[in-house]
Amino acid sequence: MKFPLRRMIAGGCLLAALLPMQACRQQENAPAPAPPPAAPPQSVTLDAGQAGQIRVEAASERDFAPQVQAPGHVDFDQDHLAQVSSPWAGRVQQVFVKAGDVVRRGQPLFSVASPDLAQAEGALIGAQGTWAQAKAALQRAQGLAQAQANAPRDLEQAVSDEQTAAGNYQAARQALRLYGKSEAEIDGIAAARRVDGLLRIDSPMEGRVATRAIAPGALVQPSDSPAPMSIAPSSTLWLVADVTEADAAQVRAGQVMTATLPALPGVTLESKVDYVGSACDAATHRVAARATLRQAPAGLLPQMLADITIRTAEPVRQVAVPMDAVVRESDGTLVIFATADALTFTRRPVQLDEPQGGYYPVRSGLQAGERIAASGALFLSNALALLAQ
Repeated sequence: MKFPLRRMIAGGCLLAALLPMQACRQQENAPAPAPPPAAPPQSVTLDAGQAGQIRVEAASERDFAPQVQAPGHVDFDQDHLAQVSSPWAGRVQQVFVKAGDVVRRGQPLFSVASPDLAQAEGALIGAQGTWAQAKAALQRAQGLAQAQANAPRDLEQAVSDEQTAAGNYQAARQALRLYGKSEAEIDGIAAARRVDGLLRIDSPMEGRVATRAIAPGALVQPSDSPAPMSIAPSSTLWLVADVTEADAAQVRAGQVMTATLPALPGVTLESKVDYVGSACDAATHRVAARATLRQAPAGLLPQMLADITIRTAEPVRQVAVPMDAVVRESDGTLVIFATADALTFTRRPVQLDEPQGGYYPVRSGLQAGERIAASGALFLSNALALLAQ
């Protein structure tokens, strides 16, 4: 029994001695930990040929005006836009003008055959005949009264009838005046004793036909909406900007508004804001701001689209970089490339404001006078990306 026990003790001691040796071998065979990844390069050096393709200049300071940009359009001067409709119901007989025509005050626009007008003209002719008869009866009564051949009440009745007829005649003339008939036209109807029921609608002002929504044969009512025609002043137009609700608080009357139009390349319109809407449109969440154009250039038409800028404060002097000097990286970071010798260019993140006139105003990351790659920044960014691979 003692011999097996000694063997067990000896085996245990041997196992205890072998375990540390096995652990050491495993540590020796384990792979070494990977080194930390190297930081991506921030500079790239070009040879003389490559550097010759990069334009280098010193960052300068420029004046940048705080501004709001918004889409917009040209519109008629709605403050002086005249809605022209028929004061009485009827059927359109003729239309004398087209949309876009320039018209003068009093020029005929369209004519309407109106049953109400025909009735009023008939009433005038009837009232004229009744009055003429009453005047003749009064003259006879006055002659008989001088000869004492009639009773006093007969003369009184003749006077009353004549006065009533005269009043009815004047009321009939006034009814035609309400239809827009002139005194000469009323006299002509009375003299000719002819009923045509034709109502002529004239332009209430000098301007341009903004809209035309009628044609011969159409029925018109005084309450028609939209009106059959509208006349806008030809000397003024509106420039309307649709400002986002986030920018609306910055816009005030009196600020300078400028606009460019895709339809008129090279033309810049400028005026001052004279109205800012008091409510935000529920559908677009935009606020209307407008300026009046007193001298519109040739070819400018209402409803043309415009890109509008409103200067909201006086210009501020800031460090500026050309737009070609800035690269937007995949994570959204904006970078420029600074250099001291025009050969080695170092990537530098910057914070910029909205560009104006081809330049970015710099909030931070660059000082005036530092030399940068004013062009070729995208090439430098790609070269850095190749170095990092």
